Amino acid sequence: MNNKEYNIGSRLVLKKGHPCGENLWEVIKLGADIRLKCTKCGRIVILPRIELNKKIKKVIEKEN
Repeated sequence: MNNKEYNIGSRLVLKKGHPCGENLWEVIKLGADIRLKCTKCGRIVILPRIELNKKIKKVIEKEN
């Protein structure tokens, strides 16, 4: 499995979209489980790291 590089504040494009119509998420907490926030509706979800790595399409780093 390809290990993706992302940090707190990184934005992730996932393969499958959220029901609100957005597929861009912001990483707000790292660990064994990753906490993501939808950039459109603000919904917060928690996914296991292994499951998230399978769902990532693209990593957009946080802009300074």
